[in-house]
Amino acid sequence: MSRNRSTGVIAAFALSALALTGCAASADATDSGDAGTPDASTITLYTSEPQEKIDAIVAAFTEQHPEITVDVFRAGTGDLTARIAAEEKSGDIGADLLLAADAGTFEDYAERDLLLEYESPEAAAINQDLVDPEHFYVGTRVLPTVVAINTNVITEAPDSWQDLTDPEYAGKIAMPNPDVSGAAAYNAAVWLDNDDLGMTWLEGLAANQPLIAESNGPVSQAVADGSSPVGIVVDSLVRDLAAAGSPIEAVYPEEGVPFVSQPVGIFADTAEPEASQLLVDFLISKEGQEIAASQSYLPIRDDVESPEGAPATADITLLTPDLETIRASQADAVETFNGLFQ
Repeated sequence: MSRNRSTGVIAAFALSALALTGCAASADATDSGDAGTPDASTITLYTSEPQEKIDAIVAAFTEQHPEITVDVFRAGTGDLTARIAAEEKSGDIGADLLLAADAGTFEDYAERDLLLEYESPEAAAINQDLVDPEHFYVGTRVLPTVVAINTNVITEAPDSWQDLTDPEYAGKIAMPNPDVSGAAAYNAAVWLDNDDLGMTWLEGLAANQPLIAESNGPVSQAVADGSSPVGIVVDSLVRDLAAAGSPIEAVYPEEGVPFVSQPVGIFADTAEPEASQLLVDFLISKEGQEIAASQSYLPIRDDVESPEGAPATADITLLTPDLETIRASQADAVETFNGLFQ
């Protein structure tokens, strides 16, 4: 389905007009002796980022831009998309930006004219696979889903997704709920679309009766405390817990790993486009990506090193299915998953 570009065009005209107004205002400010004083603004960010991590990002951003206040509403991706759907229906989305989920979610929003077209000057320096060609959103990190093991319990780690269907793992696996986790919903569609995995693998996994936790956080905790010594979870959480001393380790299965890029996009009806754009710039800038790496995420820039103990992104086999296929099948994939596991 092709996108309706009317929002981008309208936004471009609106921004041009705003820029002209800003120039006039700047001239007026110069005449009155107030040149160089930025206007204070407040922007609202919807995000699924853990609170401590988004607080650190916002603190670093506001240190650069003290004139901008960032109000954060944090929730799971499923809750955020439900909230946005309700707000869209009422005609008033309560956020200026969204930082969450996967590219498919943002593709849906772009097609519905909910996003502002914006090409960040920082986008040229990042992995171009993560940049929307029409610039409605941009990825901010690479979040692979891996197999996590408790090293005190699992002495011989599985090295493939297929290994998890072995009866020896019955009752030992935890994984996140795709109704709550955007990454888990995306993964369900990717696994079903994969010729090496598909329905046969998913049925074999279900036969081992995994614990379905609400999100990735509880899955990683279950692995760390040994209550579920094997987990299917995003790799950054594994590194966080390992750094804190937990007996947990990430395994990147040989078939390849699905991943999401936690895109950021600006809502088209934002009243603060310039301030919102500055936050997008910061997230994918070198400083923003250094913060991401310090928070255990794989960075999207070649000039920023991976976190300690993490492989370089180039050394990981990433599953990169056709995005349109995944978008078209994701709802059915989640329904299939729920039928098998719940």
